[in-house]
Amino acid sequence: MAKKTPLYDEHVKLSDKVVDYAGWFLPVEYKGLVKEHEAVREKVGMFDVSHMGEITIKGKDAEKYVDYLCTNDIKTLENGKIIYTFFCYEDGTVVDDLLVYKKSSEDLYLVVNASNTDKDYDWIIKNKGSFDVEIINESDDTGEVAVQGPLAQKTLQKLTDTNLDEVTFFTFKENVKIAGVNAMISRTGYTGEDGFEVYTHKDDIVKVWNEVLKAGEEFGIEPAGLGCRDTLRFEASLPLYGHEISDKVNPIDGGFKYFVKLDKESDFIGKEALKKYVDSGVKKKLIGLELKGRGIPREGYRVEKDGKDIGYITTGYMSPTLKKPIANVLVDVDAAIGDKVSVIIRNKPVEAELISKKFLQKK
Repeated sequence: MAKKTPLYDEHVKLSDKVVDYAGWFLPVEYKGLVKEHEAVREKVGMFDVSHMGEITIKGKDAEKYVDYLCTNDIKTLENGKIIYTFFCYEDGTVVDDLLVYKKSSEDLYLVVNASNTDKDYDWIIKNKGSFDVEIINESDDTGEVAVQGPLAQKTLQKLTDTNLDEVTFFTFKENVKIAGVNAMISRTGYTGEDGFEVYTHKDDIVKVWNEVLKAGEEFGIEPAGLGCRDTLRFEASLPLYGHEISDKVNPIDGGFKYFVKLDKESDFIGKEALKKYVDSGVKKKLIGLELKGRGIPREGYRVEKDGKDIGYITTGYMSPTLKKPIANVLVDVDAAIGDKVSVIIRNKPVEAELISKKFLQKK
């Protein structure tokens, strides 16, 4: 049976498209995917992301242990800042992608994908070894909303005395009052737009949700569902676990080498395998694709060049912003932007071209 987020009753009031997603009841859309997508791109939208996992690692070795679990260099992270990173298996494929919030070297807060929370928690417990740490899964007690779009700051500023200019990109602030509720806020986003995440106790998140909707009325705020969360992140070249990266795709092939610090002094799980892989020559890469013929390039469709199979689609849509069918494709490393290829749709080759996966030209 799927779980309900603390905002379940609010969703049912607003949407008749609440579905089981990653074991949680969540809305696909409220008034329509495109309307919600455009609200986030042009004004402001709000997502329920209470299903995400939150795990605290505390203790004398907290920073050292998180650094050992993660591909990025956690030791360079300053207090109050956030870093994007991966947990990898020994073979270099991905356990999960996550954000690490550093409160201090003895207190780090990990935000992981909803579908992977239990797996990640088990992974952290399993690899603890002799590290002197305490591991606390706070997911069930935490409510979270993401307020995203060019008018996100104006909307949220109406509900707090904290100057949101002080919360810069990839930083966070604790003990902020939002609509009278004690919260932690951060500024990362998963849409390619400016925006904030508000974390609070699950009992307080309904108040935050309703007050943000009220505050954003004058700016044209829309509650936004899972459908446009995916189209927005895809247009912004942001990965989704199980698509661009997974337990079968390593972060190098997925196009995220920047977040894998093979030259950091400390060891991390998967480092040896990823080093060997890079040294032996990378075999795959993630690139963009535009369909020129009729159809929509869907996840899993094969891509061919000169009749030869060169890869497959990891995510594909009719882009609401660009109004054309585009996709991310994982292809052989020698494929290049400008190559004419075919996408196999219902056993027929449809003409396409490889393009940059930076689909959005942000102002």
